[in-house]
Amino acid sequence: MSTRQEIISEFYEACHEEDRLERSRHGQLEYATTMAYIHRFAGKGTKVLELGAGTGRYSVALAKEGMEVTAVELVPRNVEVLRERCKGVAGIEAFEGDATDLSRFSDDTYDVSLVFGPMYHLYDKAEINKAIDEVIRVTKPGGVILFAFISVYGIMYANYLQGNWAAGEEENFTPDYKTRHFKEQLFTGYEVPEFEALFETKPVTYITTAGVDGMVESLEGREDFAISDEDFEAFKKWYLAICEKRELLGMTNHLLYICRKKQ
Repeated sequence: MSTRQEIISEFYEACHEEDRLERSRHGQLEYATTMAYIHRFAGKGTKVLELGAGTGRYSVALAKEGMEVTAVELVPRNVEVLRERCKGVAGIEAFEGDATDLSRFSDDTYDVSLVFGPMYHLYDKAEINKAIDEVIRVTKPGGVILFAFISVYGIMYANYLQGNWAAGEEENFTPDYKTRHFKEQLFTGYEVPEFEALFETKPVTYITTAGVDGMVESLEGREDFAISDEDFEAFKKWYLAICEKRELLGMTNHLLYICRKKQ
């Protein structure tokens, strides 16, 4: 049986993660919205931890803005690209590591922590709680943590309306329509209240939950999808204004759960 790390690494070895947030409109929207939320809590001089840093799209950009960034990534190929991108950039360190084990980092170290990939791939309850507990531990009291997660409904709309709905339903739901989480699933999706419930007993104060890419991924594959650069700039501003509306959260693909570590 392959391990979680092996399954994840095999997937990312075969894809081009380095330009995922640039080559499509939904990727560009995800990046713009996420950066807008980061900037609400972080600025020049902020000490930032990013877990699941991928190839450094966020970490390198934040370091160039004058933040002090520690980037941690699980996949060896991504770490190689990340370290290459870090060359010549001040204020950034890159490590290969797993979000479930942050033992190299001290308690109460970071002002802002970003968990931008691990929750997509953690399915075991003990590992999910370990990752959450570890990032809370290394964040300063009063510091802010942003957790990225995926909507199970966003997964269905984006990936299973091409004649393969039954397969997607079997993979992501039980016969009575409860969400499923298992290792071979690779990307595991949540109902919004289900993800928020993970933090009910944690020493954090809830700030907000926001979508970051709406339904754009599921719409972008249509032949009649078109949006000019000018319209897209207007669309990004509009989306940022409405992305926390509860009635819209389920249909976005990627979301942010944002909380503050208790003093």
